[in-house]
Amino acid sequence: MRSRSAPVTAGDGARVEDLGDDVLLPGLVDTHVHVNDPGRTAWEGFASASRAAAACGVTTLVDMPLNSISPTTTVAALEAKRAVARRSAHVDIGFWGGAVPGNVPDLRPLHNAGVLGFKAFLPPSGVDEFPPLAPDRLETALREIAGFGGLLIVHAEDPRLIDGAPPPTGPRYADFLASRPRAAEHEAIARLIALAPALDARVHVLHLSSADALPLIAEARREGVRITVETCPHFLTLTAEEVPDSATEFTCCPPIREAADQDALWAGLAAGEIDCVVSDHSPCTADLKVGDFGRAWGGISSLQLGLPAVWTAARRRGHTPHDVARWMSTGPAAPVGLDRKGAIEAGRDADFAVLAPDETFTVDPAALHHRNQVTAYAGRTLHGVVRSTWLRGRKIADHGAPTEPTGRLMERQARP
Repeated sequence: MRSRSAPVTAGDGARVEDLGDDVLLPGLVDTHVHVNDPGRTAWEGFASASRAAAACGVTTLVDMPLNSISPTTTVAALEAKRAVARRSAHVDIGFWGGAVPGNVPDLRPLHNAGVLGFKAFLPPSGVDEFPPLAPDRLETALREIAGFGGLLIVHAEDPRLIDGAPPPTGPRYADFLASRPRAAEHEAIARLIALAPALDARVHVLHLSSADALPLIAEARREGVRITVETCPHFLTLTAEEVPDSATEFTCCPPIREAADQDALWAGLAAGEIDCVVSDHSPCTADLKVGDFGRAWGGISSLQLGLPAVWTAARRRGHTPHDVARWMSTGPAAPVGLDRKGAIEAGRDADFAVLAPDETFTVDPAALHHRNQVTAYAGRTLHGVVRSTWLRGRKIADHGAPTEPTGRLMERQARP
């Protein structure tokens, strides 16, 4: 980052771009994106998702192994997904593999084929073709993954505690919130913390919404447990208190919790207890966002809005663009070994996001590149306009308009 008055020197043949008073950030790395392609392309696809990413400064995204059909639980499914992505990638794209009951023999081949790690669910995932791992199967899969130095990323909610909570039905958000108690996150994370050192494994906690687990995670790290954790823009910018009844565009699992949890998550970010902020972009068609929280699809569409949403809240809390770059670029790249991404320094790809930090805009769903213009941020005024996005030194989006696709498919680069 530099100001207008900073001196500029460049080598022979270099091109100089004057950014004025805008801020230069490393290209964002979003390691939690449900592209759903192939199979559920009515929900999202690689063309639309990567356009949305490019428009908002994301230069690298990593696709989740569900909700595509088939899910990325075999090498054949991975290759089918790569074939679709290769044709329409506006940004660089990597892939997670999936750990599901019965596919332990597929894990090492997927690792050798270049997936960045493996995702598992402890509660039901929401789609039948990607079932959860019971405790014994979780241990078996984690043992196999640890054996070849892989990473397991986990949707960490305890299904027994969810089953014991009141079922979510009807239009009241308070009822939905009660159906996903914060204790379910705490219990599931405790199980991972117990397993990881016993198996010499690396684990990553997905989309933390309850700050109650942060002391547990911090203590585990002090004891040498190799555990990292992410949270998401919606947990940092939206609160349960403001969700209207029947507004199922706010539905996600784990849920958006109260303002006190949000404050504690921000404190965890500031203290380095949370490693990164990623979107968990989980879109669907509008008809699946029915007004009943018990039946609506659980997912927030935010891929194109993550940077301004986080920056709007961060600046109000006294944070800087450097902090946002650490949380949304450097932090997500590190656990998956993307050593050419996530920072502006020699040896890295020339991936940049140019941000006008003081400019504002009001979110118009119709202006989003997402395939379905359903978002919990509709009508919100956000700070931070992305002027342009650059991938390996080439401009791939200008004032929100992506250029022709030039993204590449990525494989695992290095073991962290």
